[in-house]
Amino acid sequence: MGVSWALLRLLRIRELEEEQSRVALESALGEVARLEQALAGAAERDRQGRILVTRSAKDGELPDRLAGIEESHAARRRSLLLVPLLESAEKAAASMREDLLRKRVERRQAESLVEEARAEAATEALRREQQGLDDWLRARNWNVRATQCEGLPTEGPEDPDDTAT
Repeated sequence: MGVSWALLRLLRIRELEEEQSRVALESALGEVARLEQALAGAAERDRQGRILVTRSAKDGELPDRLAGIEESHAARRRSLLLVPLLESAEKAAASMREDLLRKRVERRQAESLVEEARAEAATEALRREQQGLDDWLRARNWNVRATQCEGLPTEGPEDPDDTAT
């Protein structure tokens, strides 16, 4: 009989679901990495702004000092905006990771069902094969006994030349 079509279809669906979950997780992790990079960029912008303020204080350039202060403020505002987005993206990625693990468990359960069905089918095939051999042997033994009971020889003459004399 083999594995049922429905079990194989279930396994294929579970594999596809797991793959979709994996792709979604990779996308979410990419978003987390992008936000982390943006946050690091904002921190670098803040640092560059502070450096500009320090240089302008030494040089006495007021426009550079104002530009440095504004760069630093803009970077901090950007950081304040990015932090909640990053936290949200990390939570979404964690949720997608759990979803992927759940899908993997479901796929493995379906694989177990398919393997179990294949093992049962193999066992059943071996059982039927053995039953066929047993039936053949019983039929052969019955024919031999029936022939012996009728008084007929079970084998032919041992020497074919003996029958001619």
